[in-house]
Amino acid sequence: MASTSGSKSGSIPPAEDRMDVDTETLDTGRASNKNAAAAPAPRVRASSMPLTLRESAYQVGYVYSSKMMAHSCVHGHCEQPERISRIFDILNQSGCLEKMKRLPIRRVLREEALLVHSQALWDKVLALHSLTDQDIADSEAYYNDLSLYVHPNTPYAAQLSAGGVIEASLAVARGEVKRAFAIVRPPGHHAEPDEHMGFCFFNNVSIAAKVVQMRSALKRILILDWDVHHGNGTQRAFYDDPSVLYISLHRYEGGNFYPNGPFGSMSSCGEGPGLGYSVNIPWPEKGMGDAEYILAFQKVVMPIALEFSPDLVIISAGFDAAEGDDLGECHVSPAGYAHMTHMLSSLAGGKLVVALEGGYCLDAIAASALAVTRVVLGEMPPQLPPLTASEAATETIWQVSMEQSKYWKNMDPKVCEPMEELEQIAISLPELLKAHRQAYLFKTHGMLEVPLMSAALVERFNTQVACTSDIMDNDTLIVFAHEFGNLSVELDSVMYCNVRQEHSYLVDCSKELLTWAKAKGYAVLDVNVFPKPFPKSKLKHTDDYGAAVMVYLWDNYVQLTSARRVVLVGHGPGCKAIMGLIQQRAASVMKSVEGVVQVVGLHTIPTTPSNTMSLRQWYFENSIVVVPSNHPIFQDSKALKKHGSIFRIDEEKPIKLIIRAMPGIQGFIEQKFSPLSANSNGDAKGHV
Repeated sequence: MASTSGSKSGSIPPAEDRMDVDTETLDTGRASNKNAAAAPAPRVRASSMPLTLRESAYQVGYVYSSKMMAHSCVHGHCEQPERISRIFDILNQSGCLEKMKRLPIRRVLREEALLVHSQALWDKVLALHSLTDQDIADSEAYYNDLSLYVHPNTPYAAQLSAGGVIEASLAVARGEVKRAFAIVRPPGHHAEPDEHMGFCFFNNVSIAAKVVQMRSALKRILILDWDVHHGNGTQRAFYDDPSVLYISLHRYEGGNFYPNGPFGSMSSCGEGPGLGYSVNIPWPEKGMGDAEYILAFQKVVMPIALEFSPDLVIISAGFDAAEGDDLGECHVSPAGYAHMTHMLSSLAGGKLVVALEGGYCLDAIAASALAVTRVVLGEMPPQLPPLTASEAATETIWQVSMEQSKYWKNMDPKVCEPMEELEQIAISLPELLKAHRQAYLFKTHGMLEVPLMSAALVERFNTQVACTSDIMDNDTLIVFAHEFGNLSVELDSVMYCNVRQEHSYLVDCSKELLTWAKAKGYAVLDVNVFPKPFPKSKLKHTDDYGAAVMVYLWDNYVQLTSARRVVLVGHGPGCKAIMGLIQQRAASVMKSVEGVVQVVGLHTIPTTPSNTMSLRQWYFENSIVVVPSNHPIFQDSKALKKHGSIFRIDEEKPIKLIIRAMPGIQGFIEQKFSPLSANSNGDAKGHV
């Protein structure tokens, strides 16, 4: 990206390995104070006030320098210089700065940076000072791939940013102030030991943590990263270090949100002696707000932090999860940030450092920083309205708790002991459910197990496929693909995973459909598509399982029967299996299948075939989809047009969804199997 200066001669000189202190004044926070002579006379000191009382009364400090604004992009960029000046201005205007001690800011020393980074990265960043406008233009594509822009003043600003966080942290560690706010840029948490990336050049917080450990008595440090992006660089810096606990709340979306990849997943927990000291709370979707973040703090962050008992807390305070930030697309309010800060202030005897990371909406970053600063100054956070976290966030937090319960006693729920330790006397719950279902289907409905000849499918689906005894002769057939059902259990205690059996039960949605089909005289092929693969499976991808067994059954059984009128019904994970069959056997499916039913949950987008126009048209004319009334598909006009009939039901839980939809599903099947049916949904639409 191009430079704002005409040549390198107008830039700030390169850094040397010395501790030069910035001498900017408080009144403007930008250039030297030209109006010092016009400053008001100091207030008269009361005779009872000691000379040193005013200075020692400061409990909170801050670092800031407008020289960090020299790192800029001539094309404009969301990581803009005004990010720090807007925060400085609002803190000044609100009267916060007059209650805070201005701490000296300096450039990071080479030996400090090398506590985290390689010599090669240090040299690479400092070399940016020599870039000309043409150099910057020629290298723009390279730096765009790293999500960076560069300027001849970038090294100076990056060194000041890292040095500022060091000085703020040391001031707290040495007891000069209780808490501090480092208003710095460029940010740092994406910078890895050997690479700069994601708007970051040096990892400010990681370097500061290392320096504090080296130069003070504080050794156990908690880094809480609430930036909307995962702090890959910070986690990597301490991945095998048990003295630093790194906790991150971030958008993850299966590794498809920046910085991408699996490193920010909930199972990325550290290695070696650092195992368990990396805690990721990876949001599966955008839109998280106060309710979700506060719940994560209550259920994961604070229990683990209390058990860790840090000597110092450093917040990697990115404000890009704030309401109004278009990059983060989340909804955390200033009050939400205030409450999170207040909870963290209760740790480490109140020793807290807030270090600015991301945040790209100037109004949001200013308001959020002000709310955090007021709490840092000792004010109580404002009251929040009643909050209810989303289902996606609640499930994510529960899964993180399960993962982290391997390492932290404060986590609830607990994971079970590894089955391998009791393998000789244990049997897995899926095997018990298989045996129960096989016995139930035979005893109640006279259904028989369908043998599978493929070794991979036997290993995966043995005893999970059954059919009625008339499957070879009946001309009507319902193929029902589903999962085990919903097993609702109540634990006997908080500390152990023992089940209170009398209060636990299995909800099996197939019972009603099987009983009805038997009464109507329809043949049934029941396929239990258990969604979690066994470790020994030979299939390459999880998505292969359901489609593989459905195609096998279609080729080796359904096609050999007398059934020429077939309806495919998918529930939950069974929907993907059904659609996989349609995709892979399009010609024969269109010839024999009269209708397709998909019943999907709130967070699953129903799929459509994509092979040919004729297949898409056939599916459109012969399918119904049942979804919760608030399903996101209703916000996607393109997806809506691909499905023939979509019915909304005021129920989010998949098991209850199919129960409430069952009368409509039965009506649809009856209409398709009626002698007068002409491949039209007809009156069946009104039943759902």
